[in-house]
Amino acid sequence: MVLDILNQSPMLNLRLPAFLDVFRGYEPIELVVELSIIWLVVWLILRFLRRSSGAGVIRGFAVLLVVVAILLRLTGDANDTLGRIRFLGDRVVGLVAIMLVVVFQPELRQAMITLGRAKIFGRSPAGRDRVITAVAEAVDFLAKSQFGAIIVFERSLGLESLLRNSVPIDATVDPRLMQAIFYPNNPLHDLAVVIRADRIVAAKVQLPLAPSGVVPSQLGSRHRAAVGVTLDSDCLVVVVSEENGRVRIAEDGQLSPPIARERFEEELARRLSVVKDPVPPSVIEEVS
Repeated sequence: MVLDILNQSPMLNLRLPAFLDVFRGYEPIELVVELSIIWLVVWLILRFLRRSSGAGVIRGFAVLLVVVAILLRLTGDANDTLGRIRFLGDRVVGLVAIMLVVVFQPELRQAMITLGRAKIFGRSPAGRDRVITAVAEAVDFLAKSQFGAIIVFERSLGLESLLRNSVPIDATVDPRLMQAIFYPNNPLHDLAVVIRADRIVAAKVQLPLAPSGVVPSQLGSRHRAAVGVTLDSDCLVVVVSEENGRVRIAEDGQLSPPIARERFEEELARRLSVVKDPVPPSVIEEVS
């Protein structure tokens, strides 16, 4: 049916051969190499878009640009009857491209930062173990003291948009520093700390709250914030309750039951590893 419609369209019958003639002037090997490079670039862009918080919108704009560009090529030159439409379409494509750069500047900036990093957290087991040990020591102190805390581990998807109004720190992950940040009299203690690789990049980070009903009603805003940020990113969040000192982990929009302090380091290491397994029952401390 589609072929019949295409065959009955005189404009497409005239334009498609001309469109295909573009490829006939290339050597087969040259054409394969160029198409492979283009495909690789497109694949890398799509891979980045999957990790971006604006991925759906960016993909929509990209599809729109591709469709418009193809239609403009098929409609012919500016001397044709559709020349005015093609003229306006060329301007729209340029305008949309500029809008993409302006609207998604934070995502593009994060991509450049990611490309410029010398080390990746997931590929440095020694650095990861040191960070986990430091965080576990700090969480143990905070839980025993019943000091509320939210600790966010950034993963593939950058959290730059959340750091705009935060307090930059850029310090080594140290248990004494984290204890000081979340000390009740410290002006930074109310909100979250973000860890990127082996550095504390910011404190007093405001996190989005999860919708009502996602988190049990007996839990407070800290737990809603911990779950809320994981709904839009792949980060992992450790939350300590200031009411009872219980420690939980939020991931993929789910909040774990309370985790025993003596088991927390093991559970954090397991969750930050590459393979995600179900939580073993022995890790969870049942609290009535």
